Amino acid sequence: MKKALKITAYVFGGILLLAGLAAAYIQFAPAPTYDAPEIPEITIVHTPERIAEGARIASMLCNECHTGQDDKLSGKKLEDVPPVFGQFYSANITQSPEHGIGKWTDSELYYFLRTGLRRDGSFAAIMPQFPMVSDEGLYAIISYLRSDNPRVQPSAHEPLKSKYAFLGKLLLQFVLKPAAFPDQPVPQPDTLNQLAWGRYLADGLYSCYDCHSASFTSNSRLVPEQSKGYYGGGNELLDMDGNTIYSANLTPDDETGIGKYTEQAFIQALKYGQRPDGSPLRYPMRPHTALSDEEVKAIFAYLRSVPPIQNEVPKKP
Repeated sequence: MKKALKITAYVFGGILLLAGLAAAYIQFAPAPTYDAPEIPEITIVHTPERIAEGARIASMLCNECHTGQDDKLSGKKLEDVPPVFGQFYSANITQSPEHGIGKWTDSELYYFLRTGLRRDGSFAAIMPQFPMVSDEGLYAIISYLRSDNPRVQPSAHEPLKSKYAFLGKLLLQFVLKPAAFPDQPVPQPDTLNQLAWGRYLADGLYSCYDCHSASFTSNSRLVPEQSKGYYGGGNELLDMDGNTIYSANLTPDDETGIGKYTEQAFIQALKYGQRPDGSPLRYPMRPHTALSDEEVKAIFAYLRSVPPIQNEVPKKP
């Protein structure tokens, strides 16, 4: 009996030792490194139409995270990221050669937006990757960043370096990886196919599933439908006061999702930030007035097609 207890103690102690070593490795190991990528050359013509579309997309996709105190895309602290992951700062993406992207080529920007890898091989883990966005969509964003828009003119602001907490380091070591560069062109969606267009907007371009699925840690960027609790809500977010709130259930469940929403009610919510009862949507959900009604209708049609999930999301106190 005593021998068995001694063996059990040794095994338990060994497990604790291994767990401690693993934790120490995660805490103190350097971030993974990658070879500087071989970046294919592309040519982007910065037409007025692309610049205008890029500005529209950026107003919903880029400005929120990258707008600094100078009202340019000069970077700032990302207050919405739960501190369990660390403290994070967005990059300066103005045309400054020293502090921004002024020395980057269009090809380097395109590669970075696809994969998350900078031209020197460093990985921007906190930055979303856009493997599903069409080539034309990325060309528009890059054209906007090259334009004479005041928001992208050079800024000397240099954001602080992001710091990962233990959970962030764990994800960086084992979960967060660069996306593969596509081996063929990524076409524009067929806007006459409402479901395909809605899926592209919700999953590909604006990544709505990222906040509205169960957790950032279990989301799948390459196959969003494989994300845990896909559009079922409950992901932990922060409000403007730093309090924990939970993302809404956007599945067509009648009781806990948006199953009872009409198309017009969804337009009112997504474009203007107003629920059917007239109350405003809570931060960090903002009005998306730059979306067209047809885009919102397509997103609504796609959300109506996803499997309903019964998940009563806790309401803000």
